[in-house]
Amino acid sequence: MAVLFVLLDTATTLAGASWWPARPDMLAWVLLGVQAAACASLAVRRFAPFTVVAVLGGFTLLVTLLISPAGVLTPEPGAKLWAPFSTVVAAFGPLFYRKDRSSRRSAYLALALLAAVVARPWEPSFTVITIGVLRTTVGPLLGLYFDARRRLVMALTERAERAERERHLLAEQARTEERARLAGEMHDVVTHRVSLMALQAGALRMTAQDEATAQAAEDLRAGSCQALEELRDLVGILRTVPEGDRTPSVEGLRALVEESDAVGVPTEFTEVGDPELVSPVVGRTCYRIVREALTNVRKHAPGARVAVRIEYGQSRVRLTIRNGPPAGRPSSMLTGTGSGLGIPYLRQRMELVHGTLRAGRSEDGGFDVEAVLPAYVPTAEPAV
Repeated sequence: MAVLFVLLDTATTLAGASWWPARPDMLAWVLLGVQAAACASLAVRRFAPFTVVAVLGGFTLLVTLLISPAGVLTPEPGAKLWAPFSTVVAAFGPLFYRKDRSSRRSAYLALALLAAVVARPWEPSFTVITIGVLRTTVGPLLGLYFDARRRLVMALTERAERAERERHLLAEQARTEERARLAGEMHDVVTHRVSLMALQAGALRMTAQDEATAQAAEDLRAGSCQALEELRDLVGILRTVPEGDRTPSVEGLRALVEESDAVGVPTEFTEVGDPELVSPVVGRTCYRIVREALTNVRKHAPGARVAVRIEYGQSRVRLTIRNGPPAGRPSSMLTGTGSGLGIPYLRQRMELVHGTLRAGRSEDGGFDVEAVLPAYVPTAEPAV
Protein backbone atom coordinates (compact mmCIF):
# COMPACT_ATOMS: atom_id res chain seq x y z
CA MET A 1 0.00 0.00 0.00
CA ALA A 2 2.87 2.38 0.76
CA VAL A 3 4.43 1.79 -2.68
CA LEU A 4 1.04 2.24 -4.33
CA PHE A 5 0.49 5.63 -2.73
CA VAL A 6 4.05 6.75 -3.43
CA LEU A 7 3.44 6.12 -7.13
CA LEU A 8 -0.09 7.62 -6.99
CA ASP A 9 0.95 10.85 -5.27
CA THR A 10 4.06 11.25 -7.45
CA ALA A 11 2.00 10.79 -10.63
CA THR A 12 -0.79 13.16 -9.58
CA THR A 13 1.74 15.77 -8.47
CA LEU A 14 3.63 15.63 -11.78
CA ALA A 15 0.28 15.85 -13.60
CA GLY A 16 -0.34 19.23 -11.95
CA ALA A 17 -3.18 18.11 -9.67
CA SER A 18 -1.37 19.31 -6.55
CA TRP A 19 1.39 21.79 -5.68
CA TRP A 20 3.69 21.09 -8.71
CA PRO A 21 4.79 24.35 -10.37
CA ALA A 22 4.55 25.04 -14.10
CA ARG A 23 8.36 25.48 -14.28
CA PRO A 24 9.86 23.10 -11.71
CA ASP A 25 13.22 24.03 -10.26
CA MET A 26 15.62 22.18 -7.95
CA LEU A 27 13.43 22.92 -4.91
CA ALA A 28 10.41 21.33 -6.58
CA TRP A 29 12.31 18.13 -7.35
CA VAL A 30 13.66 17.99 -3.81
CA LEU A 31 10.14 18.44 -2.43
CA LEU A 32 8.92 15.68 -4.74
CA GLY A 33 11.51 13.34 -3.21
CA VAL A 34 10.52 14.43 0.28
CA GLN A 35 6.88 13.76 -0.59
CA ALA A 36 7.74 10.25 -1.79
CA ALA A 37 9.59 9.58 1.46
CA ALA A 38 6.67 10.95 3.49
CA CYS A 39 4.21 8.74 1.58
CA ALA A 40 6.50 5.73 2.10
CA SER A 41 6.04 6.18 5.86
CA LEU A 42 2.67 4.44 5.37
CA ALA A 43 4.66 1.19 5.62
CA VAL A 44 4.85 1.67 9.42
CA ARG A 45 1.29 2.91 9.91
CA ARG A 46 0.36 -0.19 12.00
CA PHE A 47 3.21 0.35 14.46
CA ALA A 48 3.53 4.14 14.50
CA PRO A 49 0.27 5.69 13.19
CA PHE A 50 0.86 9.03 14.98
CA THR A 51 4.32 9.32 13.42
CA VAL A 52 2.86 8.81 9.94
CA VAL A 53 0.23 11.50 10.58
CA ALA A 54 2.93 13.87 11.85
CA VAL A 55 5.20 13.23 8.83
CA LEU A 56 2.47 13.77 6.23
CA GLY A 57 0.96 16.69 8.11
CA GLY A 58 4.38 18.31 8.47
CA PHE A 59 5.10 17.90 4.76
CA THR A 60 1.70 19.39 3.84
CA LEU A 61 2.30 22.33 6.17
CA LEU A 62 5.78 22.86 4.70
CA VAL A 63 4.47 22.97 1.14
CA THR A 64 1.62 25.29 2.17
CA LEU A 65 4.04 27.74 3.82
CA LEU A 66 6.39 27.65 0.81
CA ILE A 67 3.48 28.58 -1.43
CA SER A 68 2.03 31.22 0.88
CA PRO A 69 3.25 33.40 2.49
CA ALA A 70 6.83 32.52 1.36
CA GLY A 71 5.91 32.55 -2.35
CA VAL A 72 8.78 30.21 -3.26
CA LEU A 73 6.47 27.76 -5.05
CA THR A 74 3.82 28.70 -7.57
CA PRO A 75 1.47 25.79 -8.34
CA GLU A 76 -0.08 25.37 -11.76
CA PRO A 77 -3.41 27.13 -12.20
CA GLY A 78 -6.36 25.04 -11.05
CA ALA A 79 -4.57 23.21 -8.24
CA LYS A 80 -6.51 23.59 -4.98
CA LEU A 81 -5.21 21.02 -2.46
CA TRP A 82 -1.54 20.60 -1.51
CA ALA A 83 -1.88 17.50 0.67
CA PRO A 84 -0.97 14.12 -0.88
CA PHE A 85 -3.59 11.35 -1.12
CA SER A 86 -1.62 9.37 1.44
CA THR A 87 -3.21 11.51 4.16
CA VAL A 88 -6.44 9.52 3.65
CA VAL A 89 -4.76 6.30 4.78
CA ALA A 90 -2.66 8.08 7.41
CA ALA A 91 -5.79 9.49 9.06
CA PHE A 92 -7.18 5.96 9.24
CA GLY A 93 -4.37 4.67 11.47
CA PRO A 94 -4.62 6.36 14.90
CA LEU A 95 -8.22 5.28 15.48
CA PHE A 96 -7.93 1.77 14.05
CA TYR A 97 -4.56 0.65 15.40
CA ARG A 98 -4.74 2.28 18.85
CA LYS A 99 -7.61 1.03 21.03
CA ASP A 100 -6.93 2.45 24.52
CA ARG A 101 -8.80 5.51 25.73
CA SER A 102 -5.78 7.82 26.11
CA SER A 103 -4.65 7.04 22.54
CA ARG A 104 -8.17 7.67 21.31
CA ARG A 105 -8.11 11.23 22.70
CA SER A 106 -4.67 11.83 21.19
CA ALA A 107 -5.94 10.47 17.86
CA TYR A 108 -8.81 12.96 17.76
CA LEU A 109 -6.37 15.82 18.49
CA ALA A 110 -3.90 14.65 15.82
CA LEU A 111 -6.67 14.28 13.23
CA ALA A 112 -8.05 17.74 14.04
CA LEU A 113 -4.59 19.26 13.46
CA LEU A 114 -4.17 17.27 10.23
CA ALA A 115 -7.59 18.42 8.99
CA ALA A 116 -6.68 22.03 9.73
CA VAL A 117 -3.39 21.73 7.83
CA VAL A 118 -5.00 20.02 4.81
CA ALA A 119 -8.13 22.28 4.64
CA ARG A 120 -6.24 25.59 5.21
CA PRO A 121 -9.08 27.42 6.98
CA TRP A 122 -6.93 30.58 7.09
CA GLU A 123 -7.44 30.79 3.31
CA PRO A 124 -11.21 30.22 3.19
CA SER A 125 -12.35 28.21 0.18
CA PHE A 126 -15.44 26.04 0.21
CA THR A 127 -13.94 23.54 -2.22
CA VAL A 128 -10.61 23.26 -0.41
CA ILE A 129 -12.19 22.97 3.04
CA THR A 130 -14.74 20.38 1.86
CA ILE A 131 -12.19 18.20 0.10
CA GLY A 132 -9.71 18.56 2.95
CA VAL A 133 -12.25 17.58 5.60
CA LEU A 134 -13.37 14.60 3.51
CA ARG A 135 -9.79 13.44 3.06
CA THR A 136 -9.13 13.51 6.78
CA THR A 137 -12.49 12.14 7.98
CA VAL A 138 -13.26 9.30 5.55
CA GLY A 139 -10.35 7.24 6.88
CA PRO A 140 -11.21 7.70 10.58
CA LEU A 141 -14.89 6.99 9.88
CA LEU A 142 -13.90 3.75 8.18
CA GLY A 143 -11.61 2.99 11.10
CA LEU A 144 -14.43 3.56 13.59
CA TYR A 145 -16.77 1.41 11.50
CA PHE A 146 -14.37 -1.52 11.24
CA ASP A 147 -13.48 -1.25 14.92
CA ALA A 148 -17.15 -1.24 15.93
CA ARG A 149 -17.83 -4.16 13.60
CA ARG A 150 -14.91 -6.12 15.04
CA ARG A 151 -16.07 -5.52 18.61
CA LEU A 152 -19.63 -6.46 17.67
CA VAL A 153 -18.50 -9.71 16.07
CA MET A 154 -16.36 -10.49 19.12
CA ALA A 155 -19.28 -9.77 21.44
CA LEU A 156 -21.65 -11.94 19.41
CA THR A 157 -19.09 -14.72 19.26
CA GLU A 158 -18.55 -14.53 23.00
CA ARG A 159 -22.30 -14.61 23.63
CA ALA A 160 -22.69 -17.63 21.37
CA GLU A 161 -19.82 -19.44 23.07
CA ARG A 162 -21.19 -18.57 26.50
CA ALA A 163 -24.66 -19.78 25.53
CA GLU A 164 -23.15 -23.00 24.18
CA ARG A 165 -21.20 -23.53 27.40
CA GLU A 166 -24.30 -22.84 29.51
CA ARG A 167 -26.36 -25.23 27.38
CA HIS A 168 -23.70 -27.89 27.76
CA LEU A 169 -23.52 -27.36 31.52
CA LEU A 170 -27.31 -27.48 31.87
CA ALA A 171 -27.43 -30.68 29.82
CA GLU A 172 -24.68 -32.20 31.95
CA GLN A 173 -26.48 -31.16 35.13
CA ALA A 174 -29.79 -32.62 33.92
CA ARG A 175 -28.05 -35.83 32.88
CA THR A 176 -26.31 -36.11 36.24
CA GLU A 177 -29.54 -35.52 38.13
CA GLU A 178 -31.40 -38.11 36.03
CA ARG A 179 -28.63 -40.65 36.50
CA ALA A 180 -28.66 -40.05 40.25
CA ARG A 181 -32.45 -40.43 40.34
CA LEU A 182 -32.33 -43.70 38.41
CA ALA A 183 -29.51 -44.96 40.61
CA GLY A 184 -31.48 -44.13 43.74
CA GLU A 185 -34.63 -45.85 42.52
CA MET A 186 -32.73 -48.95 41.43
CA HIS A 187 -30.89 -49.10 44.71
CA ASP A 188 -33.97 -48.58 46.87
CA VAL A 189 -36.37 -50.90 45.03
CA VAL A 190 -34.38 -53.64 43.33
CA THR A 191 -31.74 -54.05 46.00
CA HIS A 192 -34.39 -54.49 48.66
CA ARG A 193 -36.17 -57.24 46.75
CA VAL A 194 -33.05 -59.11 45.70
CA SER A 195 -31.59 -58.96 49.20
CA LEU A 196 -34.81 -60.51 50.52
CA MET A 197 -34.42 -63.29 47.95
CA ALA A 198 -30.86 -63.91 49.08
CA LEU A 199 -31.86 -64.06 52.75
CA GLN A 200 -34.75 -66.39 52.08
CA ALA A 201 -32.57 -68.65 49.95
CA GLY A 202 -29.98 -68.76 52.73
CA ALA A 203 -32.64 -69.66 55.26
CA LEU A 204 -33.96 -72.36 52.95
CA ARG A 205 -30.46 -73.84 52.56
CA MET A 206 -30.05 -74.05 56.31
CA THR A 207 -33.42 -75.77 56.87
CA ALA A 208 -33.50 -77.99 53.77
CA GLN A 209 -34.16 -81.68 54.45
CA ASP A 210 -32.32 -83.05 51.42
CA GLU A 211 -29.09 -82.19 49.63
CA ALA A 212 -30.73 -81.32 46.29
CA THR A 213 -32.94 -78.66 47.86
CA ALA A 214 -30.00 -77.26 49.84
CA GLN A 215 -27.89 -77.05 46.68
CA ALA A 216 -30.68 -75.33 44.75
CA ALA A 217 -31.12 -72.84 47.60
CA GLU A 218 -27.38 -72.21 47.66
CA ASP A 219 -27.35 -71.59 43.90
CA LEU A 220 -30.27 -69.18 44.28
CA ARG A 221 -28.51 -67.37 47.13
CA ALA A 222 -25.26 -67.13 45.15
CA GLY A 223 -27.12 -65.84 42.10
CA SER A 224 -28.90 -63.24 44.23
CA CYS A 225 -25.60 -62.08 45.73
CA GLN A 226 -24.06 -61.82 42.26
CA ALA A 227 -27.09 -59.84 41.09
CA LEU A 228 -26.60 -57.47 44.02
CA GLU A 229 -22.93 -57.02 43.09
CA GLU A 230 -23.81 -56.27 39.48
CA LEU A 231 -26.57 -53.92 40.54
CA ARG A 232 -24.12 -52.07 42.73
CA ASP A 233 -21.80 -51.79 39.75
CA LEU A 234 -24.56 -50.35 37.58
CA VAL A 235 -25.59 -47.91 40.29
CA GLY A 236 -21.94 -46.92 40.61
CA ILE A 237 -21.74 -46.23 36.89
CA LEU A 238 -24.86 -44.08 37.06
CA ARG A 239 -23.34 -42.14 39.95
CA THR A 240 -19.85 -42.08 38.36
CA VAL A 241 -18.08 -45.37 38.79
CA PRO A 242 -16.48 -45.66 42.27
CA GLU A 243 -12.87 -46.55 42.90
CA GLY A 244 -12.04 -50.13 43.75
CA ASP A 245 -15.05 -51.69 42.00
CA ARG A 246 -15.06 -55.49 42.45
CA THR A 247 -17.32 -56.25 39.46
CA PRO A 248 -15.80 -59.03 37.29
CA SER A 249 -13.59 -57.72 34.53
CA VAL A 250 -11.66 -59.54 31.81
CA GLU A 251 -10.22 -61.89 34.41
CA GLY A 252 -13.72 -63.29 34.83
CA LEU A 253 -14.16 -64.26 31.16
CA ARG A 254 -12.62 -67.69 31.64
CA ALA A 255 -15.03 -68.37 34.50
CA LEU A 256 -17.95 -67.49 32.19
CA VAL A 257 -16.64 -69.89 29.58
CA GLU A 258 -16.27 -72.65 32.18
CA GLU A 259 -19.85 -72.04 33.35
CA SER A 260 -21.09 -72.42 29.78
CA ASP A 261 -19.13 -75.65 29.35
CA ALA A 262 -20.57 -76.94 32.61
CA VAL A 263 -24.19 -76.45 31.43
CA GLY A 264 -23.61 -78.13 28.07
CA VAL A 265 -22.60 -75.26 25.79
CA PRO A 266 -19.18 -76.15 24.33
CA THR A 267 -17.22 -72.90 24.36
CA GLU A 268 -13.72 -72.19 23.10
CA PHE A 269 -11.88 -69.25 24.62
CA THR A 270 -8.93 -67.47 22.97
CA GLU A 271 -7.06 -64.63 24.61
CA VAL A 272 -4.39 -62.68 22.71
CA GLY A 273 -2.27 -59.96 24.26
CA ASP A 274 -1.86 -58.54 27.74
CA PRO A 275 -5.07 -58.08 29.79
CA GLU A 276 -3.26 -55.46 31.89
CA LEU A 277 -3.66 -53.03 28.98
CA VAL A 278 -7.42 -52.85 29.61
CA SER A 279 -8.87 -50.24 31.97
CA PRO A 280 -11.50 -51.41 34.53
CA VAL A 281 -14.48 -49.82 32.76
CA VAL A 282 -13.57 -51.49 29.44
CA GLY A 283 -12.97 -54.81 31.20
CA ARG A 284 -16.39 -54.78 32.83
CA THR A 285 -18.00 -53.92 29.51
CA CYS A 286 -16.24 -56.88 27.84
CA TYR A 287 -17.44 -59.14 30.63
CA ARG A 288 -21.04 -58.05 30.13
CA ILE A 289 -20.86 -58.53 26.38
CA VAL A 290 -19.57 -62.09 26.73
CA ARG A 291 -22.11 -62.89 29.44
CA GLU A 292 -25.01 -61.55 27.37
CA ALA A 293 -23.82 -63.39 24.27
CA LEU A 294 -23.44 -66.73 26.12
CA THR A 295 -26.85 -66.25 27.74
CA ASN A 296 -28.42 -65.71 24.33
CA VAL A 297 -26.71 -68.84 22.99
CA ARG A 298 -28.14 -70.93 25.82
CA LYS A 299 -31.60 -69.49 25.18
CA HIS A 300 -31.78 -69.39 21.40
CA ALA A 301 -29.14 -71.81 20.08
CA PRO A 302 -29.06 -74.96 22.24
CA GLY A 303 -26.20 -77.28 21.37
CA ALA A 304 -24.34 -74.70 19.29
CA ARG A 305 -20.60 -74.40 19.61
CA VAL A 306 -19.29 -71.02 20.70
CA ALA A 307 -15.94 -69.35 20.07
CA VAL A 308 -14.94 -66.40 22.25
CA ARG A 309 -11.86 -64.43 21.17
CA ILE A 310 -10.48 -61.27 22.77
CA GLU A 311 -7.45 -59.38 21.48
CA TYR A 312 -5.73 -56.78 23.67
CA GLY A 313 -3.91 -54.00 21.85
CA GLN A 314 -2.13 -50.85 22.91
CA SER A 315 -5.08 -48.66 21.96
CA ARG A 316 -7.94 -51.04 21.04
CA VAL A 317 -9.60 -54.18 22.37
CA ARG A 318 -11.42 -56.42 19.89
CA LEU A 319 -13.92 -58.93 21.25
CA THR A 320 -15.63 -61.54 19.07
CA ILE A 321 -18.25 -64.11 20.09
CA ARG A 322 -19.38 -66.47 17.33
CA ASN A 323 -21.75 -69.42 17.66
CA GLY A 324 -22.73 -71.95 15.05
CA PRO A 325 -26.25 -73.00 14.12
CA PRO A 326 -28.32 -74.59 16.92
CA ALA A 327 -28.35 -78.37 17.23
CA GLY A 328 -31.98 -78.44 18.40
CA ARG A 329 -35.08 -76.34 18.84
CA PRO A 330 -34.90 -73.67 21.54
CA SER A 331 -37.19 -73.97 24.52
CA SER A 332 -40.12 -71.59 24.41
CA MET A 333 -39.94 -71.25 28.19
CA LEU A 334 -36.36 -69.99 27.98
CA THR A 335 -36.82 -67.70 25.00
CA GLY A 336 -39.85 -66.12 26.62
CA THR A 337 -37.96 -65.06 29.72
CA GLY A 338 -35.92 -62.34 28.00
CA SER A 339 -36.91 -58.71 27.58
CA GLY A 340 -35.29 -58.35 24.16
CA LEU A 341 -33.28 -55.38 25.41
CA GLY A 342 -29.95 -57.13 25.98
CA ILE A 343 -28.24 -56.01 22.77
CA PRO A 344 -29.69 -52.44 22.89
CA TYR A 345 -28.50 -52.16 26.49
CA LEU A 346 -25.02 -53.25 25.44
CA ARG A 347 -25.03 -50.66 22.64
CA GLN A 348 -25.77 -47.97 25.22
CA ARG A 349 -22.88 -49.15 27.36
CA MET A 350 -20.65 -49.12 24.31
CA GLU A 351 -21.56 -45.49 23.69
CA LEU A 352 -20.43 -44.67 27.23
CA VAL A 353 -16.96 -46.07 26.54
CA HIS A 354 -16.85 -44.75 22.94
CA GLY A 355 -16.81 -48.22 21.36
CA THR A 356 -18.72 -49.96 18.56
CA LEU A 357 -20.83 -53.11 18.64
CA ARG A 358 -22.01 -55.20 15.72
CA ALA A 359 -24.42 -58.09 16.21
CA GLY A 360 -26.20 -60.16 13.58
CA ARG A 361 -26.74 -63.56 12.02
CA SER A 362 -23.89 -65.23 10.17
CA GLU A 363 -24.08 -66.98 6.82
CA ASP A 364 -24.00 -70.48 8.36
CA GLY A 365 -27.11 -69.81 10.46
CA GLY A 366 -25.26 -68.85 13.62
CA PHE A 367 -24.87 -65.50 15.30
CA ASP A 368 -21.89 -63.12 15.54
CA VAL A 369 -21.19 -60.42 18.10
CA GLU A 370 -18.17 -58.20 17.50
CA ALA A 371 -17.13 -55.29 19.70
CA VAL A 372 -14.25 -52.84 19.35
CA LEU A 373 -13.44 -50.75 22.41
CA PRO A 374 -10.69 -48.32 23.37
CA ALA A 375 -8.16 -50.00 25.64
CA TYR A 376 -8.29 -47.18 28.16
CA VAL A 377 -11.28 -45.19 29.33
CA PRO A 378 -10.93 -43.15 32.55
CA THR A 379 -13.17 -44.22 35.41
CA ALA A 380 -14.40 -40.66 35.88
CA GLU A 381 -13.93 -38.20 33.05
CA PRO A 382 -13.13 -34.64 34.12
CA ALA A 383 -15.86 -32.08 33.63
CA VAL A 384 -15.46 -29.90 30.56
